[in-house]
Amino acid sequence: MATIDFGGTKETVITRKEFPIAKARKVLKNETIAIIGYGVQGPAQSLNLRDNGFKVIIGQAPQFKRDWDRAVKDGWVPGKTLFDMEEAVKRGTIIQILVSDAAQRAIWPVIKKHLKPGDALYFSHGFSIAYKKQTGVVPPKNVDVIMVAPKGSGTSVRRNFLSGAGINSSFAVEQDYTGRAEERCLAVGIGIGSGYLFPTTFQHEVFSDLTGERGVLMGALAGIMDAQYDVLRAQGHSPSEAFNETVEELTQSLIRLVDENGMDWMYANCSATAQRGALDWRPRFKKAVLPVFKELYQRVKTGKECARVLKACGAPNYQVQLQKELNEIRDSEMWRAGAAVRALRPKEAAKAISKSTKGVAGRQSN
Repeated sequence: MATIDFGGTKETVITRKEFPIAKARKVLKNETIAIIGYGVQGPAQSLNLRDNGFKVIIGQAPQFKRDWDRAVKDGWVPGKTLFDMEEAVKRGTIIQILVSDAAQRAIWPVIKKHLKPGDALYFSHGFSIAYKKQTGVVPPKNVDVIMVAPKGSGTSVRRNFLSGAGINSSFAVEQDYTGRAEERCLAVGIGIGSGYLFPTTFQHEVFSDLTGERGVLMGALAGIMDAQYDVLRAQGHSPSEAFNETVEELTQSLIRLVDENGMDWMYANCSATAQRGALDWRPRFKKAVLPVFKELYQRVKTGKECARVLKACGAPNYQVQLQKELNEIRDSEMWRAGAAVRALRPKEAAKAISKSTKGVAGRQSN
């Protein structure tokens, strides 16, 4: 384990140097990893584990034909490495539950029925365990309960693995029945291609994750883009100009500078006018949104967001309603302008993007 100074606070992290892939293979040499669900995170984690030489099987409900067919296309063989969920749980020793949070509540009785003493129950999100009073997911005492939560989409988990970069993940042990829970957890974390792993708890993971997704990572970002675009358009700016100043410059230029060396470095590599404006307006935006983030965190902490997810995502017509909401975004002027802007990018760049995303999974539905 390595001790790293994160902004004045020291944390212990596990890197590939401290826990190499050879060690991970040794820890899991007698294990069968059963991936339950081949919708979003499942493909990325299972393919990475398979490529790294671990024994992996898939548990997927055959009636969800799209996901079943996708698994077959990815090389999983029905009756050999691809089974229905019940059979996969029976055969597995590490059971990775990678279906959506609402679906976990629905399939839990089937999973629980077939767990064996000494199995490891693995999650990539703390939701079902942290909110067990609402989800009903209460593991038996004779299994390990572990978590590896990649800090990114399934797409990124697979793409970063193929590039060799890996993606950072948090890990947690909720229950250690075998005395081997932590090493099993870390071995799988390295196996799926984590760049480094940092410790957390199921509760902390879900509180930070739900806040981040509803906040900066997705909800707040999209809302801020909508607001700026609408103001620019109302003041007579063209769709192309409004989109480029709101989205394109961020995604194609500035955020890459932040990724390379931090926000201050990005500021330092922009014009003096941009620097001054950003530094002046940063505290005003923080003051404006801080109350919203405090309200958001309390809703997450008290379980109100959990209740919202379970009610909405568990509804029979959820997929229809979801598609309607996504279509509203897609069909808005800003994102129609975005489609036009992307189409104007050089063909070489478009091909490179397409190649880097081919055959990888999408974001986990949390």
